[in-house]
Amino acid sequence: MKELTFETLIAVFEEIFGRGVFWGMVAVAAIATLLYLYVLARDHRVSWRKFLLAQISMPFGAAGAVWFVLRVTDSHLTDMGGPVDVIVLLGIAAVGAIGAAVLVYTLQSLVRPPEY
Repeated sequence: MKELTFETLIAVFEEIFGRGVFWGMVAVAAIATLLYLYVLARDHRVSWRKFLLAQISMPFGAAGAVWFVLRVTDSHLTDMGGPVDVIVLLGIAAVGAIGAAVLVYTLQSLVRPPEY
């Protein structure tokens, strides 16, 4: 592999997670992002109370993302072989934390819209 292309990354992720799980994750992320943008456009502002509660969910999202990846890929923490593995695991945790915060904020805003 001489070049790293977008198509190569898609193929690698499909191989790691399986085609159905990977595209399911993409669909969930796209729907959550669209709903988050809808909530921000509808409310015209950020609710800092909801934002704080969303931040509290971040450690759970990070742990959940790491657990999910280890479970789906049939890997274990003892399989980590070096610094690159730690960096990838931290990246997965960061994406899970951010995803959880966006999801919690969006769900709070959809369930309890602001009163004007």
